[in-house]
Amino acid sequence: MLTIHAPEAGDSVLVDGAVVAALGPYEELAAAYPAARVRRWPGEVSPGLVDTSGPELLERAYHPDPREADALGTEPILSPSFPIDDVRRGGSARRGVQRLLARGVVAVVGELRVRVVAEAVRRSGLAVVPTPVLPPLTVGGPARFAIFDTDGVCVATVVGGRLVYRAR
Repeated sequence: MLTIHAPEAGDSVLVDGAVVAALGPYEELAAAYPAARVRRWPGEVSPGLVDTSGPELLERAYHPDPREADALGTEPILSPSFPIDDVRRGGSARRGVQRLLARGVVAVVGELRVRVVAEAVRRSGLAVVPTPVLPPLTVGGPARFAIFDTDGVCVATVVGGRLVYRAR
């Protein structure tokens, strides 16, 4: 399905599956692709952010389950003093990935060595890259980007052409 992501400022992005199909002013894309679904956003499109602390944040920190909030709080625990099995580690990684997506992160740097963490990252669509630099959005390139409002707050994250985070 074709989708036009139309920010208030800057160029709009036409997504076809997992690929950027076109970039340009909203009016031009809407005229050329009248059947495309339109998503309007405050702010501006960006290639997204790259997190350089992926392994530390996802493999070594523990992201408490909301049901554990009374005992553990809601913030990541950087050096947990309790045992974490694969089931718990996988859930923690998924919650950590959601935190990253909510910040507009579309890629992490570093080698992920814990199988359940690597699987959570793979399933989310986050890229694992060797350096903290993402190329600009290009036609034919991956539909991986974020939209930030004028205050720099992420309002939406798109990975693999899918809307994976939307601010409420």
